[in-house]
Amino acid sequence: MKRLILVRHGKSSWKHNLPDDKRPLKKRGERDGLLVAKSFSSFFQKPVTVWSSPAVRALSTANIFKSELAIEDKHFNIITSLYTFDSGDLYSQIKNCDPGIDKLMVFGHNPAMTNLVNKLGDSYVDNVPTTGLTVIDFETNSWENLKNGKTILSLFPKNLR
Repeated sequence: MKRLILVRHGKSSWKHNLPDDKRPLKKRGERDGLLVAKSFSSFFQKPVTVWSSPAVRALSTANIFKSELAIEDKHFNIITSLYTFDSGDLYSQIKNCDPGIDKLMVFGHNPAMTNLVNKLGDSYVDNVPTTGLTVIDFETNSWENLKNGKTILSLFPKNLR
């Protein structure tokens, strides 16, 4: 069995004139990250491998989860190619995950996250909101042929406030 945990980055700030990948989290993004991570902690099981986009807003969100869930550095990876908005690109990277890894948590961007949640899971969502988390389980031993996933959890900040 494989478990895929997809997390969209927290709410980012447009306050400063910065390149897109340098935009930081707003205070709300930080609060929502902590809120979702704390809610997820009762469901969370180790070991998990974490992949994060290098964009400041995604990496900051991933670091909130890393701290709250006590994820070790050796399981935490920043992957440049995860700075993508295309679900096909994101899916291609996930398919190349080491088959020895059973739980993969990915921090990235929309619309890739929403499209992938809808492609792989069995519950449709109009939009994965900022700091939205979705867990999808697959009855397979390989990341290469993910299909017919079962969406077992969706945590969205507005439902937790």
